[in-house]
Amino acid sequence: MAFGRFLIRRLLSGIVVLWVVSLAAFLLFFARPHNTVARELAGRAATPQTLQLVNKELGLNDPITVQYGHFLDRLVHGDLGYSFLDGESVNTIIAQDLPRTASLVAGAMVLWLVVGLGVGILSATRARSLFDRLATIGVLGGISMPTFVLGQLLLIGVFLQLNRHGFTWVQNGYEGPSQSIIGWAGHMILPWITLATVSAAVYSRLSRGSLLDTLGEDYIRTARSKGLSERRVVFKHAVRAALTPVVSQLGIDVGTLLGGVVVTESVFSIGGIGQDSVQAIVQGNLPVIIGFVLLAALFVVVANLIVDIVYSLLDPRVRLV
Repeated sequence: MAFGRFLIRRLLSGIVVLWVVSLAAFLLFFARPHNTVARELAGRAATPQTLQLVNKELGLNDPITVQYGHFLDRLVHGDLGYSFLDGESVNTIIAQDLPRTASLVAGAMVLWLVVGLGVGILSATRARSLFDRLATIGVLGGISMPTFVLGQLLLIGVFLQLNRHGFTWVQNGYEGPSQSIIGWAGHMILPWITLATVSAAVYSRLSRGSLLDTLGEDYIRTARSKGLSERRVVFKHAVRAALTPVVSQLGIDVGTLLGGVVVTESVFSIGGIGQDSVQAIVQGNLPVIIGFVLLAALFVVVANLIVDIVYSLLDPRVRLV
């Protein structure tokens, strides 16, 4: 019953958040002087007849409340509208872009969790050792390296060199896993490394600090006094409790990144949500921009709901209320 009430409350709060985002996006783009929206959609060279046609087709001559009612009705029915440049459905654009962005985020997430948590746990259990000091230097380097610079270095130093010597399995662009798992991995390995480098450094420091704090808790000292092995104390008790801030950060990162990884997608020509969102902004393609904004908000809401549930599984002291 407690879980059911928690889930209902969080779903309702998520719906409210999505409604606020949709209202803000609508007002930002459509609550403007007459013909401004139509001229942006039709272009500066549009004739008065063209502007009149755009206003009529989109209902821009109606009161703003009526326009928002139509806009909200389309959203409730899953209709995000159409691109005004080529007439393609925004739903179709998202369906094409989402697998590319999800492939990038999922692969990078596995990589940065394995590396970041591994280094963080070892650094915490060997605090102030040589490994800990070297890890700190590596973390500072990873955080200081801009993503676009690292991506270009990997393209020049790895992609071009491997292909020059006949290792053509590493490719630029995107190929889906349904075509070839090896081809998909070859296209995604460098973007995964690029995206995961900074995140792995952050998660390493976050997990190290959280684990050091947890190892100083009273219940950890009690477990040690009972004669439990250090390995059991660390991995069964301490690490599990120390992961709560990591999970919180992971929910925020994944929810945000699924809304588009602009730099990495652009550098490696993946053509996902991030790259297409930049093009939509440059072109002033309002329906596509709004669709991507609402999609990003949905991912953040869902990710935070999952984080709250995982909290209670990791730490028995946390209750879903």
